[in-house]
Amino acid sequence: MSRPPVAFWSTLALALLGGCQAKEAAPLADAPPTWTDPSPHRTGFVPVNGNPLNYLDWGGSGTPLILIHGNGQNPHVFDDLAPALGGQFRIVAYARRGQGHSGKSGPFDTVTLTEDLRTLMDSLGIARAHMAGWSMGGNEITMMAGKYPERVGRLVYLDAAYDWSDPAFAAAFKELPIDLAPKTETLASLDRYRAWHLAVFFPGVSDPTRLEGYVRDLIDLQADGTVRPVAPDSIAQALTATVLTDQRDYRTVKAPALAIYSATFLDTVNGDSAQRARMLAWEEKHIGPFRKKSIERVKRELRSPEVVTVPGTHVDFVFTARDQVVEAIRRFLAP
Repeated sequence: MSRPPVAFWSTLALALLGGCQAKEAAPLADAPPTWTDPSPHRTGFVPVNGNPLNYLDWGGSGTPLILIHGNGQNPHVFDDLAPALGGQFRIVAYARRGQGHSGKSGPFDTVTLTEDLRTLMDSLGIARAHMAGWSMGGNEITMMAGKYPERVGRLVYLDAAYDWSDPAFAAAFKELPIDLAPKTETLASLDRYRAWHLAVFFPGVSDPTRLEGYVRDLIDLQADGTVRPVAPDSIAQALTATVLTDQRDYRTVKAPALAIYSATFLDTVNGDSAQRARMLAWEEKHIGPFRKKSIERVKRELRSPEVVTVPGTHVDFVFTARDQVVEAIRRFLAP
């Protein structure tokens, strides 16, 4: 049985560590079968370079702001953030090819993914936009700003101002002290999958309904109640290969940039004392130096970027520190 799609570092861990096993979380009560996404967006598809791309549009009459999710995610990860940012922007998010409910044909290199972004803008009639990329999304917004500066206003890096192709990043996951991969039993139901995903990746989010649309868009619910990933492992591996090999070229970027960093990469708060100690030691040995080097490079190669650090991990900070993230983005993008 295929593994369910997971967040970026879990995809990376599966690729580098060969599929370790995660502890099973206690099941949560299932959402009603008539559940509908309460986030106030419309959804649609546009044909882009041979792939239908699924997009979400929260509307708004202001300057367009395009949100780009990380590897292993989908645009519903912004269901909670986008309404909080609404008002002064027209907010659009989309699933890159191979992820969410967008088309699954390749190739999956950064050049192709950036052309997808440009063509999506053309299809939606967006001549110029601010762009916010989360994790892998930093690759696309960096290349877009370098190749098509006239299409880009300002850039926001959502814990994305890293060059993931740095060998130090991949090396860190070879010493990962916890298991991040799901057990096969996790795929037995939406209940189990939701419980596992929230417990492993979003332990700091007390209200799971904020993530329901995102979790549901990661999988397809089968007639027998089991769940299957929306994309095969082969696509996850191809996208992870892109992340680990395609280098950033910040020096081509002329747009002003805001780099928001999460305080830690993985959770160092939950779990027993031994696990917390192991995770903190891993962060201090690997991610702390990687983050410091990344910030130094960003300040050196981008044009006077603004750098902000907020509480939370690489995946949950947009939820646990949402108000701080919103305030920083609004201030930075203010006319």
